[in-house]
Amino acid sequence: QVQLVESGGGLVQAGGSLRLSCAASRSISTINTMGWYRQAPGKQRELVATITSGGSTNYADSVKGRFTISRDNAANTVNLQMNNMKPEDTAVYYCYAYFHNWGPGTQVTVSS
Repeated sequence: QVQLVESGGGLVQAGGSLRLSCAASRSISTINTMGWYRQAPGKQRELVATITSGGSTNYADSVKGRFTISRDNAANTVNLQMNNMKPEDTAVYYCYAYFHNWGPGTQVTVSS
């Protein structure tokens, strides 16, 4: 089973940027869909973005135009570039290999 580890979280001011990375323990080329989810305190986990092996992407309305998901099958990584960040983006961000496994999460905090 593929193991996932997120990195790149931290504290950023509103309007700033962060880049999250998800490293997989094996090849992700056979995993059709990879995604990023987030969970804020007291809220349910929600979809942020997904990307297929063919490069098709899907974003939550709340992050469209600000976040960009990408994948590098050769490096077994999935990235999330987050720009113009807002306090409501504060959450634990999780990488997900669809129907395989979740990562442990990385904390992102946006101060106002």
